[in-house]
Amino acid sequence: MFILVVTSKQTIVKLHFFLLLLLCFTVDSCKSTADPAALFEIQLEGRKKQFQNGEVVGVAIKNKKEKEIQKVAYQLDGEDLNVNNGKINLKVRALGSKVLTAKIDYEGNSVEIKKKIRVLANKAPEIYRYEILNTFPHDKKAYTQGLEFHGDTLFESTGNPSNVSQSVLRKLNFRTGEIYQEIELDNSVFGEGLTVINGKVIQLTWRSGIGYVYDQTNLEQLDTFRYGQSKEGWGLCNDGTTLYKSDGTEKIWLLDPETLTEQGYIETVTNTSIFNKANELEFIEGKIYANVWQKDSMMIIDPDSGAIEGVINFGGLKDSVEQHEDLDVLNGVAYHPERKTLFVTGKNWDTLFEVKIIKK
Repeated sequence: MFILVVTSKQTIVKLHFFLLLLLCFTVDSCKSTADPAALFEIQLEGRKKQFQNGEVVGVAIKNKKEKEIQKVAYQLDGEDLNVNNGKINLKVRALGSKVLTAKIDYEGNSVEIKKKIRVLANKAPEIYRYEILNTFPHDKKAYTQGLEFHGDTLFESTGNPSNVSQSVLRKLNFRTGEIYQEIELDNSVFGEGLTVINGKVIQLTWRSGIGYVYDQTNLEQLDTFRYGQSKEGWGLCNDGTTLYKSDGTEKIWLLDPETLTEQGYIETVTNTSIFNKANELEFIEGKIYANVWQKDSMMIIDPDSGAIEGVINFGGLKDSVEQHEDLDVLNGVAYHPERKTLFVTGKNWDTLFEVKIIKK
């Protein structure tokens, strides 16, 4: 305890100046202690922010306040990174946006600093073309959103941006176009992608944040479910144990087939960028096939890493259908497991194409 005796106006002025300096010093010290970024910064070779998977890159810590550093440890996706000759290997299982973390021990303190980076595929996608094997009739009033075979029966989900009452779920004969069964969705929702799994049909809606579960045999509605972090419903497919859901972003979400809750996501990437145009989905022999929104093409995606391994050019296919004012883009992909061929169509197309995919 001390007693401060003020003897003059001059002393008061000096005291105010002293207290102001003390306050500034204290604030600056607190900021330096509380904000690790004021002390250190992760610096990567070439000052790049995008890297290819498995790329080895030089790393260093910029010591802004010349602190005495005892130890630095790096992590990426929660995995420890070894530093060899000042370099780290940026190898990850799932590609996309990442956070590189450095834990720094210095002068009896320990802080973490972070740096946002992108880890991309390490090679360019293969390019494929198509060959038409057969054509079948398709309802040209169907604004196709989801398409999937179960045996010889084709399931189709439709929506319509100008008339939501045309959003339906149907079962049909792919050879003749005959509709076996059809139910209309409520006028308040816009039908989107679908998939068939464990005796059930799972159907998405666009912006309503809700999906539907139906009995596969009679299309009786069994349940509904809400989306989690994903904002919209676009495409849906499954590999028998996991559902994959696109939402109009770079993310494809992984859903539990029983609870329909989101378990995580992958990001779709090439060797040069993160891509955000995946629409209707189909799982084919270990890969996700995805229509590219508003393009006459389709991506082949690795479901573990998110790498876009192939691109199928469907240019010219739209010219083969009846041309009319409501004709819209390529959309709808279904794999026939017995025939081992791909079936594709589009929004308001009068034709369903059976195609063979050939590497260029």
